[in-house]
Amino acid sequence: MSVQLWTWILVGITFALYFGIAIWARAGSTKEFYVAGGGVSPLANGMATAADWMSAASFISMAGIISFAGYDGSVYLMGWTGGYVLLALLLAPYLRKFGKFTVPDFIGDRYYSNTARTVAVICALIVSFTYVAGQMRGVGIVFSQFLQVEITTGVIIGMAVVLVFAFLGGMKGITYTQVAQYCVLIFAFMVPAIFISIQMTGNIIPQIGMGSRVEDGTFLLEKLDNLHTQLGFKEYTEGIKSTWDVFAITLALMAGTAGLPHVIVRFFTVPNVKDARKSAGLALLLIAILYTTAPAVSVFARTNLIETVSDQEYTSLPEWFKNWENMGLIAWSDKNEDGKIQYVNGDATTGKPEFTEARGASGERLIANASTETNELYVDRDIMVLANPEIAQLPSWVIALVAAGGLAAALSTAAGLLLVISTSVSHDLIKKQLKPNISEKGELLAARLSILVAIIVAGLFGIYPPGFVAAVVALAFGLAAASFFPAIVLGIFDKRMNKQGAISGMIVGTLLMLFYMIRFKTGLIGVLDPLPASEWWFGTSPEGFGTFAMLINVVISITISRLTPAPPKDVQEIVERIRIPSGAGEAQHH
Repeated sequence: MSVQLWTWILVGITFALYFGIAIWARAGSTKEFYVAGGGVSPLANGMATAADWMSAASFISMAGIISFAGYDGSVYLMGWTGGYVLLALLLAPYLRKFGKFTVPDFIGDRYYSNTARTVAVICALIVSFTYVAGQMRGVGIVFSQFLQVEITTGVIIGMAVVLVFAFLGGMKGITYTQVAQYCVLIFAFMVPAIFISIQMTGNIIPQIGMGSRVEDGTFLLEKLDNLHTQLGFKEYTEGIKSTWDVFAITLALMAGTAGLPHVIVRFFTVPNVKDARKSAGLALLLIAILYTTAPAVSVFARTNLIETVSDQEYTSLPEWFKNWENMGLIAWSDKNEDGKIQYVNGDATTGKPEFTEARGASGERLIANASTETNELYVDRDIMVLANPEIAQLPSWVIALVAAGGLAAALSTAAGLLLVISTSVSHDLIKKQLKPNISEKGELLAARLSILVAIIVAGLFGIYPPGFVAAVVALAFGLAAASFFPAIVLGIFDKRMNKQGAISGMIVGTLLMLFYMIRFKTGLIGVLDPLPASEWWFGTSPEGFGTFAMLINVVISITISRLTPAPPKDVQEIVERIRIPSGAGEAQHH
């Protein structure tokens, strides 16, 4: 059977499973909608947390980033895994004891202020919408490539699927759907990795295969280093980032990840603190399966790509290359007119490829913005995981399986983020501030309407991606680090922290991060262009600036809190109680 037919079959089966779970797990109360009734088992919650964690960024982009960046890409492995450990060990037990299942709810109650709650709601919406935009775009890319539909159509299909299980079941529907999605995505990630590891090194374990010898007797990493240097790239195992920037990016990703609201709520879906800790440990083990395999997948994909395309005739290239080219995610400009692909160090295009309607002498799509550098090939890094089985010439069903896995990863995280958006509006804004006397039925309706609006907005971001989508990781995680993380940590460990300090810190941290992102990453359409790396403050990249903004937030928060009145006695007593994270009962959301 063809790849397309296999894809339709596997995606159809997985989607039918998701719909079935959604109908079975319909939410009848706000508690079921927000925290799945608080009765999820540690194993199920661990699997759901892992699926939520491993978004399109983990499944599709991370291996792609490592594949092109080499050693420098390790910051994402360290930052995201470190962030999870930080969240699970440092924050989750205390927040679970406090009993507030949303970040704005915790901040509003801890800082005894609706102003603080509102600031936290705004930050949660910015972070969640920024992050979900990338997920919806990932859904569109997977659909368009493997099901041969337009990206717009792909995004709309993804919106419809998420709407069903998020709208009907809320967190209950999302949790059990994510258990299924974890099984799909981890199987889809591991099967091709094992196949290619055996194919290239004879070793069944990809993590070991990456460090094994290939047919000619050299180590795989040594072979890749040699290929890189021959083509003018830096050695794959050497990094070019400064030690400070590596530290800053890693810490920003750790703090930002630990502050992401859609993961924190997970620890309220289990009956008690003991189960929360157990599910956190299980989730870490389940996440580690993918995260330890990603570097191996990156090395396999990079080696196969170079050997398949470098100095090859365009007309002799396999079908996968032309398919991705037609998608606009690969571009070739025959600068020396020899019909062969010169893949060397340097930018093939000025920015993203701008395709014309015309075709070149070899049948390639012509581009209007080819650079003057020698390199002729542009490859979007996000296709590496998806294209890897095709490059390695694996069976059609394996290629289709990766497509189903990519969709599972993107949809699982999109659902979690959309629920956060819904909860921020219905619970933290309407219930807690605008209409405190709203009935449970009314709150549930508001939550579902919020999800509907959120999905439409997220879909529009996926169809018409704003400039910042390319920087989604840096922006979302940097914003979370600059806003939420200090307020949460100081709220738990500093009795003296008051509302004036927390509000000031969140506002300054968020604004500073947004300013830096606009100046150095995204620009401001029609007004400002992004400044070059030579202008970075203290050599800090936009991806790492969240660390700087977070430290400024902490300094301002502590300083202002010491210059203003202390929090009420009852708040200080609560802080004392939650420092021993045991004996918590059910989450309180009213």
